[in-house]
Amino acid sequence: MPDLSHGDDGNENDAAVNALRSAVMRLGRRLKHQRVDESLSPTEMSVLGTLARCGSATPGELARKEHVQPPSMTRIVALLEAKGLVRLEPHPDDRRQKVVSQTEEAEAMLEESRRRRNVWLASLAEGLDEDEWAKLRAAAPVLEKLAHL
Repeated sequence: MPDLSHGDDGNENDAAVNALRSAVMRLGRRLKHQRVDESLSPTEMSVLGTLARCGSATPGELARKEHVQPPSMTRIVALLEAKGLVRLEPHPDDRRQKVVSQTEEAEAMLEESRRRRNVWLASLAEGLDEDEWAKLRAAAPVLEKLAHL
């Protein structure tokens, strides 16, 4: 585990990391309850989100991005294809591989899911004062960076 101490601020950094972990986990659990399609697992939703964010990819690329083993990703892609949420197309340079793309149905479902979660989160944030809003706006890019490291 990395040393969280940075000079005299070590205890403050430790406390901040602990508070961040707790808050992110709690918010994440609550956000999961705002899903549009309860038939999809969190992993399936994550794969669709990755495709939306990064574009089409091979199952191997998706496995690396999602930190799962390639055979697991093959199963996930097959489930998503059976639900009409992804399509497999021949790889343009390597006929042995396939490229996974999200369908229009997946795009619409993700958009509705984002909308629902944003509405829910915005309703929570109505209780923030202007100083807290300013801190939230400043923290959002840092949290986004942490999420993608």
